[in-house]
This record gives sequence, C-alpha cells and structure tokens, in this order.
Amino acid sequence: MRHPQNATWWQGDREIVAEEVAYIRAFAQRFRGLSRKELTYTLCEHLEWLTPAGQPKYTACAKLLARLEEAGELRLPMLRQHNSHPGPRPSAPRRASARTDPPAPLARSLSELDAVQELLASVAEDENLWNDYVERYLPLGYKMAFGYWARYFIESGAHRVGCILLSGAAKALTARDRWIGWNDRQRLKNLPWVVNNSRYLIFPWVEVANLASHVLAQLARRVGDDWQARWGYRPLLLETFVDPAYFQGSCYRAAAWALLGRTSGEGLVRPGKQYQTSPKLIFAKPLQADFRTLLCSDRLKGTTEL
Repeated sequence: MRHPQNATWWQGDREIVAEEVAYIRAFAQRFRGLSRKELTYTLCEHLEWLTPAGQPKYTACAKLLARLEEAGELRLPMLRQHNSHPGPRPSAPRRASARTDPPAPLARSLSELDAVQELLASVAEDENLWNDYVERYLPLGYKMAFGYWARYFIESGAHRVGCILLSGAAKALTARDRWIGWNDRQRLKNLPWVVNNSRYLIFPWVEVANLASHVLAQLARRVGDDWQARWGYRPLLLETFVDPAYFQGSCYRAAAWALLGRTSGEGLVRPGKQYQTSPKLIFAKPLQADFRTLLCSDRLKGTTEL
C-alpha cells in the first residue's frame, strides 16, 4: 500500500522525512545508469546515513529502498548478475605498489613541458593504479566516489604528473546555495548539474610552477564533453572543498574559481544528531555564463531524466 503523500518513513531508528523520500525518488529516476549497489552507497552518503565510524549503513538503506519500491514510490535498477558497470568499488586498505614509486624529480617551467593532458582512466587496471597513487600520496587518501564520477590522470609526454577525481556534488551547502540562488526544490532537482572536484593531486616529485592552475583551466574546458559522452548530460558548475590545514586553494584562485565561503563543519543537521568535521573552503567554477538561470529553472534535461 502506498504511503500518504508527505508521510514519514522509519527504517530502524532512522526517520526519513517526506523531503528525503522525494529526494530519493528523484535521484533514483535521474541516475538510472547506476547499479543498485552504487545507488545505495550514493544515497547513504547524500543522506549522511553513516555508522559512528563513518561507514555507509548500506543494509539499512537497501531495505528502505526495497520498501519504497514495494510501495510504488520508485523503481530500482534491475539486479545485475555481474557488475559490468565501471563504477568505483568500496575502499579497502591498499598496499603501496612499486608502480607508484617516485621517479626522478621533474623540475622545469610549464613552457618547457610537453603538452599537458587530462586522460580518463577508463579500464580497471588504470582505475586501480589511480587509486594506488591517491592512497599513497594524497593526505585524504583513496575513498569510494559517489554518484556519477570520472578519474583522470594528468600526463605530459612520457611523464605522469598527477590525478584528478570528479564526482557527485554536496547535497546542501549554505554558502554555495545562496550564491547560486536556487530554492530547495530546484536544488534537489538540479544538483546533478553540479560536479565536485573531490580529489586533486600533483605528485610530490613534480615541481612545475603554475601547473596545477593550468590543469584546472583545461579541465573546465573539457569536462562538459567528457560528462556528456560518459553520462549523457553537461554539468553547469564545478565545486571543490579545500582544507585550510593543508592548502589555501591558490591554484583554484589562479584558475578563476570563486571562493564562496566555508563549510560549517557540522554536516547535515538532523534532530538529536551531530556530525563534526573541520570547516573547508568552498570554491566554484561556472562552466557557462547562464549557469544560475539554468540551475534555478525547470529546463534542465539529459539522459538522467525520465
């Protein structure tokens, strides 16, 4: 039997309010290319449905999705006999691979480098190597990406100089949402058109002034085509978080990303729940001039839409 509109659902000790049910329904419709497993992990992240250790409550979320489907609230992806989707896998402790050992230092000017390219890691071997580099050399380490995503290697001639990950945007950010000007309904509907630069690494043996901002500028020019080819729609805005304990976002500033403010450090606010982390700087980069008009409209469509 279908729940009344605006009804609250419970799964274990978790209350799922009507706004969240609407978000789950819209997300499942929009991201039909995801497997059930990827959809479930993504929603755990977006809804902050985590264990005290910060791990996704996968089983509880999967049970809720099954109940919502049974009640006619949504349609889940077909179960797959084999996971053929090239999506990310849950993270596990990774050993340093000899393939990621530092080569000789690369110290020269940007003009002396061969052409710099961002190359998609599109086969399992490349994805695993990307994961190894990030786990070994980035303070944040490797973590499973959520939603639609793309891994890139940064290369110059025979030199591999870094890694980038693009993935799903944060569900709600006060500073970003005010800057865009959308309301809650528009945000829930159009959030997929915002993409997060969730990992960015220039390898520590690479010393090339202005390389990081140069790569960001190139990425902003090509990500629309890459996302269209891979996922069937063109994003309108890039966002990222920078931890001021490590960096100040100099390369983002140099690449003309806007500093919007800081995160609260509290995560999504839920009654009786607290989620603390360190505040991060929020940067954003529009990918076309009318991004605000489109993000605040009902006109966005792609293969992610019914």
